[in-house]
Amino acid sequence: MPQHFRIPRGPVELDAHLHLPDATTGSAAPLRAVVLSTPGSSVKEQIGATYAARLAARGIAALVFDPAHQGRSGGEPRDLEDPYRRGEDISYALDALTTIPGIDPRRIGVLGICAGGGYAVHTARTDHRIKAVGTVVPGNMGTSFRGFPPGGPAAALDALAAARLEEARSGEMTRVNWLPDTPEDAVAAGLTDIDTTQAVRYYRTERGRNAYSTNRRLARGDSLLLGYDAFHLVEELLTQPLQIVLAGRTGNTGQYEAGMELWKRAPNPVDLMVIDGAGHYEMYDEPEYVDAAVERLAGFYGKHL
Repeated sequence: MPQHFRIPRGPVELDAHLHLPDATTGSAAPLRAVVLSTPGSSVKEQIGATYAARLAARGIAALVFDPAHQGRSGGEPRDLEDPYRRGEDISYALDALTTIPGIDPRRIGVLGICAGGGYAVHTARTDHRIKAVGTVVPGNMGTSFRGFPPGGPAAALDALAAARLEEARSGEMTRVNWLPDTPEDAVAAGLTDIDTTQAVRYYRTERGRNAYSTNRRLARGDSLLLGYDAFHLVEELLTQPLQIVLAGRTGNTGQYEAGMELWKRAPNPVDLMVIDGAGHYEMYDEPEYVDAAVERLAGFYGKHL
């Protein structure tokens, strides 16, 4: 069972689980370790736990946490997706991890999944305590959000500005869905593409649903996402070894395109793995695909941490 603890983060605390190898997994401490950066809207018991448990089974300590403002972590207002604070969360998690007895503070990496992949890369550029960077179906949330609004990102920012003026007057903050709440809602909205369908089946059915994953996003945070670039200055600053794992079936998440862009721009890429037949959300929990990814990641961390 993972160890539960709280990570100090300024005036709030992050709720975290530390997955440790058992006594028969490998050599004695100090252990190499990885901090996990999870997808947008997810909590630590979902995708992060799936990967963390498998890394621990391969001898690597793995720390996964709920972002500030989400899950069981502190922070107001709730449901805020702030890409810059998500990066700070990773650094605070590193602070805590380096103080745990038995963890080697000089052998810590990061693993980012989906949006968390972009957040992990963005953080590793300037936090060089991170010695190796792994990503699975990485996304650049800025690129993704700038592609959504029908009128373009500038028009979306105008609308968000008007909405925030109204929020200031009314005192009520607007929350929007990450996804339709049920598969039936997705069909009713005409969202029948395979990626959206699989996302809803993962997050909003018994397959992956968690009570602390609210499926709500504070709308005012969207202005931050629209101006964000997870890969800014990677050419100059991302000096760490990099492992990228992509799903072979492309879709509307942009993971394949983002991963290939990162691969081309990073100054020290080590390995690019494309898992044939897998889709973005199948990389969250399908054992065939997850095990293949973790096996490659464990070898990467074993060599570079």
